[in-house]
Amino acid sequence: MKILLVGAGGVGTAFAKIAARREFVDALVVGDIDERRASAAAAAFGPTARGVALDASDAGAVQALLEAEGLDVLMNAADPRFVMPLFDAALAAGCHYVDMAMSLSKPHPDAPYEQTGVKLGDDQFAKAAEWEARGRLALVGMGVEPGLSDVFARYAADNLFESIDEVGIRDGANLVVAGYDFAPSFSIWTTIEECLNPPVVWEADRGWFTTEPFSGAEVFEFPEGIGPVECVNVEHEEVLLVPRWVECRRATFKYGLGDEFINVLKVLHQLGLDRTDPVSVRGTSVSPRDVVAACLPDPATLGDKMTGKTCAGTWVTGTGKDGSPFETYLFHVVDNEWSMAEYGSQAVVWQTAVNPVVALELVANGTWSGAGVLGPEAFDAVPFLDLLTEYGSPCGRRDGPGTPASS
Repeated sequence: MKILLVGAGGVGTAFAKIAARREFVDALVVGDIDERRASAAAAAFGPTARGVALDASDAGAVQALLEAEGLDVLMNAADPRFVMPLFDAALAAGCHYVDMAMSLSKPHPDAPYEQTGVKLGDDQFAKAAEWEARGRLALVGMGVEPGLSDVFARYAADNLFESIDEVGIRDGANLVVAGYDFAPSFSIWTTIEECLNPPVVWEADRGWFTTEPFSGAEVFEFPEGIGPVECVNVEHEEVLLVPRWVECRRATFKYGLGDEFINVLKVLHQLGLDRTDPVSVRGTSVSPRDVVAACLPDPATLGDKMTGKTCAGTWVTGTGKDGSPFETYLFHVVDNEWSMAEYGSQAVVWQTAVNPVVALELVANGTWSGAGVLGPEAFDAVPFLDLLTEYGSPCGRRDGPGTPASS
């Protein structure tokens, strides 16, 4: 498989490091607005890869590169604002496409905390027929959350439940970054987008609807020593993906942010620093959110200062195969000490990057196949989970409320 990897930040670099250990990648070209960063990520793969300067917002340039290099798939590791130009470029070039975050939403103009406007992924799903007609696969939301969390939902539906009441994604960590009062472990641009937009909930008798940011607070007990973390509603792709392929009565996403993190995000919003529209500063046009991102440390550089674990998982309730009430939490934990020692990548970016590598290997060997715009739920979960274990990072499962977690 010949891959164009767009985006050479922490996740893109981790993708290159992980893919370097697998035999299915025949060629890797890394594109980034910063050619030096692209070349560094390519070097992480090995001497057969190369980095090039590439503007992810320029669909024509991306299409031209895909065609000139004869590449099979575009792997999008750029931030979500570049989803549509990259998505369109891959379609125009006749390539497959994979991303880890979907096209951006736009709140309802009149009732943003009650009704959805343009939902995450709507712009991509609107072009599903074009992808089907070209016989090409756009695998969307294939990171860890969304991604592995959606695989867990598919696994639960197929193997553990007769009927499902709720699919609830629950994300939490006990990561600490030494020397910083505030240092997000993932892209602050993306974090602001998903945390300050109206969260989406799905219910079978109501469809998709929205609520206030940081609503629905609950304390969730995370496994492997992470412990109890307060989680709140956050806008996330799983709620838009799961109900399309998994029959359930309710779908939610709650993120363990913590009071300090929530307060910082609220202040950024109050000051207008979460805005993406440019403002004029001494004659220069700048995006307030880009300024915030530039003032914070690059998450990819924090690994040697970080301790703790991160957990991504899917909590499912309903009726088990034996007809009795049943609930389980399917989860994936990454210890930063392990990911740094094994790959030189901090836990959050490594956990995000490993899943699209696994998915692409399944596509390359024909285990996963299809055409159109499809989420991870559209495919058999078992081969994915088996291959993730082969990569050296098995998942865990905890059945019942308060039951000790097991790997």
